Amino acid sequence: SVCHNAAVAQSCGPRAPTSLEAAKESPRIYTREEVSSHCSPETRIWVTLGNEVFDVTEFVDLHPGGPSKLMLAAGGPLEPFWALYAVHNQSDVREILAQYKIGELSPEDKPLSTLKTSDPYANDPTRHPALKVNSQRPFNAEPPPGLLTDNYITPNPIFFTRNHLPVPNLNPDTYRLQVVGPSGRRSLSLSLDDLYQFPKHEITATLQCAGNRRSEMSQVKEVKGLEWRAGAISTARWAGARLCDVLAQAGHRRSESEAHVCFEGLDSDPTGTAYGASIPLARAMDPDAEVLLAYEMNGQPLPRDHGFPVRVVVPGVVGARHVKWLGKVSVEPQESYSHWQRRDYKGFSPSVDWDTVDFDSAPAIQELPIQSAITEPQEGETVESGEVTVKGYAWSGGGRAVVRVDVSLDGGLTWQTAKLEGEEQRPRKAWAWRLWQLQATVPTGKKELNIVCKAVDDSYNVQPDTMAPIWNLRGVLSNAWHRVHVHVAP
Repeated sequence: SVCHNAAVAQSCGPRAPTSLEAAKESPRIYTREEVSSHCSPETRIWVTLGNEVFDVTEFVDLHPGGPSKLMLAAGGPLEPFWALYAVHNQSDVREILAQYKIGELSPEDKPLSTLKTSDPYANDPTRHPALKVNSQRPFNAEPPPGLLTDNYITPNPIFFTRNHLPVPNLNPDTYRLQVVGPSGRRSLSLSLDDLYQFPKHEITATLQCAGNRRSEMSQVKEVKGLEWRAGAISTARWAGARLCDVLAQAGHRRSESEAHVCFEGLDSDPTGTAYGASIPLARAMDPDAEVLLAYEMNGQPLPRDHGFPVRVVVPGVVGARHVKWLGKVSVEPQESYSHWQRRDYKGFSPSVDWDTVDFDSAPAIQELPIQSAITEPQEGETVESGEVTVKGYAWSGGGRAVVRVDVSLDGGLTWQTAKLEGEEQRPRKAWAWRLWQLQATVPTGKKELNIVCKAVDDSYNVQPDTMAPIWNLRGVLSNAWHRVHVHVAP
């Protein structure tokens, strides 16, 4: 892959040397064998796309995805990696790549279609057509607002999907979960049947992506990430073994010193690097935190998109820590060294940009802040005069209960309190959202309404009024007042 993000690439990709531009005017012809010999900085780094040859040596260290990802294609074709990271296959990335063209492949060489390549996404599961897709490869999608709050429990087929890599196709009969024991103790190798022997625990919990509502933050200034609207959040009834029970069986105990439970998924990139994340050991070992190794979702085996056969569910914590297709659990003195723990899912000051960001200076997101959004009516709709029904959801991380949702029809000048719906929430264990509804009179003569909502939790945290003060380069933690502009029928 040539650039991990097109927008970033445009700002970081220098123009290729003049000699390369000259080469494009009268392209030389190369064989694939010649290209394959250029696979290191010493020999220069060449890649191919279609029948074109590119010298990307000067770009390798600037690649936003890291030099190692680009080096996977060194001396060979880009197509297999663009199939994995499909964000590259767009016109602006191709324009950047074109700057590095040095020639073309010999027509006598075999075309790429006859080479041994495979589509890593070919075995991905079928998805519900109602989902609003943010990216196909890897697949990321959210339910439309009108369906999101139709039910307190989100139906499995329209539960928002956040994948970082291709979906593995795992055999439940041969599946094994490795749980690394303390020093001097044997590790556990648990089958699904072994997990079923632990006491079954059930919770209702909401999962929210750190990037939920990122599209609104990107209206302030460009951010890097998927353009999630307000649907990167869903709620399910989860069942499985408590993580604290499994860790205890492996010989782990609560520790006075800082420690972390690291999770590794069975999804991986071409280097074999798996998705990973971690949570503090104190949370993992706390029975009241109700962290699960879940194997059921809404009374059914986990769907493949949601981690079949086993995933982590960490109630009250950002979705990035709920590792799917779980393959390994270990207790470590440091948090996970995964890219997604150390170099992503962190918040920064609005003054920090990609030239000044220091990921080591910020903690990994764990508990999320108070959040709410309007799901009905939707932006740009026309509502009837007289009375309007406003619906939405509200949720706060860390088990903090939503105690109030305020709604305004005039952009925040005046407020009314919505009625909370859904299950009553337990103190400090409010793992699931509250749905809410307000029936309000439309002021006489109004031709449009600027509807706003904001939620308050039991620690009296409240959403900020605008996005600009909380803007950050990754577009995470986007929880300002949610605003919907609608027209009023004459």
